[in-house]
Amino acid sequence: MTVLVAPDSFKGTYTAAEVADAVGGGVESEGGTAIRLPVADGGEGTLDVLTVPLGLRPVVARARNPWGSPCRPAYGMSEDGTAVIEIAAASGITTPHDGPRDAVTATTYGTGMLIADAARRGARRIVVAAGGSATTDGGTGAIAAIEAGGGLRGASLTVLTDVTTRYVDAATVFGPQKGADPGTVQVLTRRLAAKAQALPRDPSDVDGTGAAGGFSGGMWARYDAELRSGADYILHAIGFDILVGDASAVVVGEGRLDGQTKAGKIISAILTRAGTTPVYAVVGSVGDDLGEYRSRFADVLVATDRDAMHDAGRTVAARLTTGSGHPASG
Repeated sequence: MTVLVAPDSFKGTYTAAEVADAVGGGVESEGGTAIRLPVADGGEGTLDVLTVPLGLRPVVARARNPWGSPCRPAYGMSEDGTAVIEIAAASGITTPHDGPRDAVTATTYGTGMLIADAARRGARRIVVAAGGSATTDGGTGAIAAIEAGGGLRGASLTVLTDVTTRYVDAATVFGPQKGADPGTVQVLTRRLAAKAQALPRDPSDVDGTGAAGGFSGGMWARYDAELRSGADYILHAIGFDILVGDASAVVVGEGRLDGQTKAGKIISAILTRAGTTPVYAVVGSVGDDLGEYRSRFADVLVATDRDAMHDAGRTVAARLTTGSGHPASG
């Protein structure tokens, strides 16, 4: 019996690797084989998940946080010229900052500095994970920094996102979680509309261009960046489709399983790729809006600490051993 343990992080509490290790330990305590495969969807934890599959080494660079203070974030670089940058590293909502965290002045300039740094170091492919930004500048801060740093120098640019939000809608959808009140959301929306018209091509009608406050749209418009599903990119990079073929079951996980999970998140992508293989969810909590989506899982197990995650792994293994590990009927 082989269980593919492929959780996302429980944001703010446990990394994907920590969840995978706890659940995997429970599977092994019942005599099963656990393949630990931490995942991410283009947000927090993407760099960690891709480090081993892509052979990334850490690079520490000078940058600015969203409000202009100096910082020294890290990104990953492989021997074959692939760089992986998390926008949250320099332009994130949780980036350390001693002053006010203003939603209007927050800029992606620091992320642009990292992109330019990677290009100067010889990166041929630059992949940016767009989750967790503090910004709604439409990517113009990053463009300014990239140009000031010498441009992309022939490197291709890919932006990973788990949303379909369009450029001018970014403030309405994401602004409140970045500290924007209703009046500020209107200001930011008008600013995005003006920036859309000023860019080399208009991103307004392109799905996914609103990710990270329009960062993805700015990169698409100025540098012809490829916009890709973070979930699909990562599952391909870590070899999920190969590993799931030999698995008796898959265990997914995230901090909260709710109605948003099915909107481009990693769990939704795994359910699609798993086919007839039963999928269990180990989560911190379950939203009231999950509805019929719950029937997609063999079971949903709530686990809020490592001991509970270990026990959840034992439960999955025990059910597979007794032959009761099939998808719920709803």
